[in-house]
Amino acid sequence: MTGPDAAPPTAIDTSRPHPARVYDWWLGGKDNYPVDEELARKILAADGTAVRGARANRRFMHRAVRAAAGAGIRQFLDIGTGIPTEPNLHQVAQEAAPESRVVYADNDPIVLRHAEALLRGSAEGRTEYLHADARDPETILARAGESLDLGRPVALSLVALTHYLGDGADADDDVYGLVERYVARLAPGSFLILSQVTQDLSPDGVARAAELFRRSGTPFHPRTLPEFRRFFDGLELLGPGVIPVHGWRPEPEDVAAQAEGVVPVYAGVARKP
Repeated sequence: MTGPDAAPPTAIDTSRPHPARVYDWWLGGKDNYPVDEELARKILAADGTAVRGARANRRFMHRAVRAAAGAGIRQFLDIGTGIPTEPNLHQVAQEAAPESRVVYADNDPIVLRHAEALLRGSAEGRTEYLHADARDPETILARAGESLDLGRPVALSLVALTHYLGDGADADDDVYGLVERYVARLAPGSFLILSQVTQDLSPDGVARAAELFRRSGTPFHPRTLPEFRRFFDGLELLGPGVIPVHGWRPEPEDVAAQAEGVVPVYAGVARKP
């Protein structure tokens, strides 16, 4: 999927920040540019939860993938992959089940540059990357279907993605319809893994962060608990349900991290009946 049939990458624009590279800076990565660091620092000054949230999101992804693998899922589709940070999703999945197949999708050219690292999976499994936009489910699913058997259960990971997509008549995106289109194509028994920034738990800080993102040219849409729960309509939520991200099946490091302060992120995992 990174070969001749892959979508051609566009040039990396270093004149404006990109959310994947801002996120990379918060995680301590080095695959970002001064413009990304500038925005990341501004947001962190406006909302002191930003770094905690980025780290909590990664740990949630690890726990959710292990839960899916423990339930027998052997296929994973991660959309909005972001810049690789170890352990990546395929490493977590293939550690639990070496035969797991993983497809990553992202539209940031800098992520494409790291595809070779993403593709180093287990010998028993398969790991692929495709350069595509999350708002084009037909293309992503068609190309993912070259590596995944969409007639069998898949875990769809949309971690820290939906708050960059809008909804409603005045928005460019229809995030609820978009998620529904992905889920509709998945086989019964598939999983949906989601996390989303909310103002519920840190109203002022998240409002300031959202405004900084918007001023930089990146749409940002925090959602309330009822709005986040809507993503799981018609699905069977796994325990403990929709909950602040630290509390979703926490491990010792997550319990310890809760002492650092609030993280305004909701998380949930659900099964398609």
